Amino acid sequence: MRRIIVTGGAGFIGSALVWRLNELGHDDILIVDRADETDKWKNLAPLKFSDYIDADDFLDDLDFFKDADAIFHMGACSSTTETDADYMLRNNYQYTKDLAEFSAVNDIRFIYASSAATYGDGSAGMNDGTDDLDKLRPLNIYGYSKHLFDQYAARKGMFEKIVGLKYFNVFGPNEDHKGDMRSLVNKAFDQINNTGRLKLFKSANPDYADGEFGRDFVYVKVAVEMTLHFMEGAGGGLFNVGSGRMNTWNALADATFKALDLPKNVEFIDMPENLRDRYQYHTQAELRRIRDAGYTAEITPLDEAVADYVRNYLIPGKHLGD
Repeated sequence: MRRIIVTGGAGFIGSALVWRLNELGHDDILIVDRADETDKWKNLAPLKFSDYIDADDFLDDLDFFKDADAIFHMGACSSTTETDADYMLRNNYQYTKDLAEFSAVNDIRFIYASSAATYGDGSAGMNDGTDDLDKLRPLNIYGYSKHLFDQYAARKGMFEKIVGLKYFNVFGPNEDHKGDMRSLVNKAFDQINNTGRLKLFKSANPDYADGEFGRDFVYVKVAVEMTLHFMEGAGGGLFNVGSGRMNTWNALADATFKALDLPKNVEFIDMPENLRDRYQYHTQAELRRIRDAGYTAEITPLDEAVADYVRNYLIPGKHLGD
């Protein structure tokens, strides 16, 4: 048994991580999070863990937890439209820095969530590792707050021991509380049920037709398996977590309507002005480094992942572990 801390443990990826840890027989888990006005507490109801602590209290009382075996730092503000730079840097950069340094001093395995948002428009590539970090130009303060710690850890040589994971577009159960940051599958489920159709943004880039731009969509169950791959061992590094494929918004819409056994009905609407100059039109994870690190499992195809999510969680209204 391992003594495990999961920050952001009531959130989307964090609670999914706790769910999978429970399946593997781990329940000596400390959940670190912030209570808010969302229903993310519902993600915790089916899960087994030893205790819960507020994220600010946790940072104030770190010395009480220096006997932990592993910290999965999933906690962050993940809003790509947040504009409060001071808040983002304190919450996403400084908090991660404090935890990483605490883990190093106490020989605690430290695995943290970075983001594919660090890659910006992709013009500098989407290859993980630290060689090209200084070439990256994130498009928003969220991406920059993640990028800043990646750079700090690289400068300090921390990646010899710690693991950073650049999550691409993760979707799946336990994301209901995320509001506008929910995946398109989740939003589409509500839209289709309410109106019978799905609205997608028109392209504001002449290089892409409407609906033919897209992202690397990865199912949360796959993202969790990739994350837990690094729980054992002492090595570190900065790795992409994705499917290794770019799927278009049209393909995602097709999979969602198919999962609902409904004919496709899509309406294209103008992209808001405030998104046009910071919108990622194409993301695709390069998975060579995580494969070289020993992760060999097959990636669940998009249509199968969407079908599982829609039919086994969204339609019955279930969370992971229910």
